[in-house]
Amino acid sequence: MSSRPGVRHLIAAAALALTATASVIVSLPAAAHGFSTVVHVDASAQADDTVRTELGLEYDLLVVSVADFENAPQFFEDGMDVFQTGDEASALNAHAGAIMRYVTERFEVSADGQPCEPDRVGEIGVTQREGVPYAMLTLDHACGHGSVHEIRSELFPDAEEYVTGTVTVLEYDLDGQSGSAALDREAPVFTTEQPLLERFGHFFVLGAEHLLFGIDHVLFLLALIVGSRRLRDVVLAATSFTVAHSVTFILAALGIVSAPGVVVEPIIALSIAVVAAWYLWRLWRGPRTLAPESPGRFGLDRADWARLAVVFGFGLVHGLGFAGALGIDEPFSWPLLWSLLVFNVGIEAVQIAVIAAVFPLLVLLRRREPKLALGVGAAVAAGVAVTGLVWFVQRLVGAG
Repeated sequence: MSSRPGVRHLIAAAALALTATASVIVSLPAAAHGFSTVVHVDASAQADDTVRTELGLEYDLLVVSVADFENAPQFFEDGMDVFQTGDEASALNAHAGAIMRYVTERFEVSADGQPCEPDRVGEIGVTQREGVPYAMLTLDHACGHGSVHEIRSELFPDAEEYVTGTVTVLEYDLDGQSGSAALDREAPVFTTEQPLLERFGHFFVLGAEHLLFGIDHVLFLLALIVGSRRLRDVVLAATSFTVAHSVTFILAALGIVSAPGVVVEPIIALSIAVVAAWYLWRLWRGPRTLAPESPGRFGLDRADWARLAVVFGFGLVHGLGFAGALGIDEPFSWPLLWSLLVFNVGIEAVQIAVIAAVFPLLVLLRRREPKLALGVGAAVAAGVAVTGLVWFVQRLVGAG
């Protein structure tokens, strides 16, 4: 019993010390992925040698970008005035010329190296994706006969300073082939000559970058690692998390399940805090509670099963978060689904790499300096828990 107060003091001191550190972390946007956006493009060849593209562009971002591009404050005022009334389409069509100039300077279709002349088809509409209004713009590109088509998308570039890391998800049916591609700042151009492996490789990189730079998912994984007693614990927890988020990710890609970001994002933040606090709570009860109990079925005790159940439940929500990163809220074609699965593989590759890098160091520290290892674990868990809680409140009230 004498060791328990010391451990409690250690946890309290770690929590107080890391509150200041966490305050720096949580000063970042509560979304934790950074302010980013996804442009959706569906491109298909028409019978008259034109290429029709249907573009989905985030409404409020389009308004501020076009207003800045055209130096047209009136468009910004009009666009924001109708934002709460649900009549966004009227503002868009009133400024359709400005929108066309902005879009066609940053989005281009060409055939055999020659730019195609774009023309707007019908009025600009508005739809919802993940609870966010999107402007829907349809263009016909007069290309003439061409054996190789190319699509360039540099919409919403980082230089505008409204978002960073815009991704354009492209579905295409051109030159006798169909499939999907992802365009971003590093690779803004797609051509029908592009090898299939290269297209899949880009989705893999996107998935890897999403986990690596999505600090909320990294913190969740870090909380799992710190709270694991044995290699088997972290492997089972990571597997449970992987299976769960893969299930909802695929179901979202098939259009079977969906949830708005305003619901998903706060729960993801809460999951970070809960998993970290679970370890702190067990440590608070005394280091002996961290030792395995009498194993039950499959060599797991009650605490193991409870932890896996919690991780699996939160993993389901994280899968919706991964799906939201690519704006998935409706059924896609099977070619795009395969690309999304490659995106998921990229996520898993980074997850395995983080575990392989961090857990052996933690095990080594526990063997050589057990007390120091407890302090490090408590400090990390306290910082993660505080960060998750603050993010939870920020996302709940819409502050991030």
